[in-house]
Amino acid sequence: MTQTPSTLPPLVVKGKTISTPIVQGGMGVGVSLSPLASAVAREGGLGIISSACVDRLLSRRTGKRLNTYEAMREEIALAKAKGGFAGVNIMVALQRDYNDSVKGAIDAGADAIISGAGLPLNLPDIYPPKDTALIPIVSSARALELICKKWERYKYRPDAVVLEGPLAGGHLGFKLEQIDLESNKLENLLPPVKDMAMKYGNIPVIVAGGIYTHDDIKRFIAMGADGVQMGTRFLATEESTATEAYKQAVVAAREEDIYVAYRPGSPCGLPFRILYQSPMYQQTLKQLRPPKCDKGYVLIKDSEGKFSICPAKTDNKDYFCICNGLLSSAGYNPDKEEPLYTVGTNAPRVDRIMTVKELMDELKGIS
Repeated sequence: MTQTPSTLPPLVVKGKTISTPIVQGGMGVGVSLSPLASAVAREGGLGIISSACVDRLLSRRTGKRLNTYEAMREEIALAKAKGGFAGVNIMVALQRDYNDSVKGAIDAGADAIISGAGLPLNLPDIYPPKDTALIPIVSSARALELICKKWERYKYRPDAVVLEGPLAGGHLGFKLEQIDLESNKLENLLPPVKDMAMKYGNIPVIVAGGIYTHDDIKRFIAMGADGVQMGTRFLATEESTATEAYKQAVVAAREEDIYVAYRPGSPCGLPFRILYQSPMYQQTLKQLRPPKCDKGYVLIKDSEGKFSICPAKTDNKDYFCICNGLLSSAGYNPDKEEPLYTVGTNAPRVDRIMTVKELMDELKGIS
């Protein structure tokens, strides 16, 4: 398949030249799988699958019982099968499956592992990365320095870094009261993070959160960014595996519908941007869903070292179940659980569902 040339400069990460400096955000659960990542890769960007619940999603799709490692290998292979560059987003908060996700991604030949929702302080120590780029997500220069110093112990430097500002969807790396601060605008976060990246060896900086147009991309590249990461725009594509109801909720969203949930909020303890009318969130507000945990992806260890603790397991006043809610938004169990819709702040600007090719041509500045 012939790519349409981009008017943007390429992004070079770990010796690989990505012809268009656009990284498709890894949207979980089940929104960013191989159909979306492969389509982005074929158009010259870096396609990203989400590791969240991938074992369950692929087991249902294939009819084979797959563990996390096996599912990661299979889905990344599919994402890369038709050419281009593809990788995976692995959340630090998914502690139970984190190491197996990393190993499966590297053995599958993923071009990149992007890791956030917590600081991936020991990522290089889990498994020899081979040709896979290791890319942490940070929200400040201080976080990047902390990671760089920690990774020095493993004789490894980040291959790139994603700087995510407070306008992104899903989990946010800011306290609730920090989200609207002028100092935390992406354009104000970029210069100190760029300086820190230069200090540790000119690490490529990929900016994320609130980027929507070709002009936005050009503006941040002119400011020193090497690339951009975009989620919400790819959510509203034909190749995204979000349910049709989810996509139409994004198209219908108004500015007042975008909401940062905290109490009740994600059991991961991070502010979480959603559509306020998300059925599961409304159920939680009305105390209609009893607390339970039957998926367990965000479980943390108890005093005996067993993965058994999740706040949403016992408390439905302060927390909602992201595992079941997000699975439902990808069509996994809509008859059993109400969906939870995550979006970025630019969701109200989305007015139609388009193909990845149409979107990438627009973002490249050639449509």
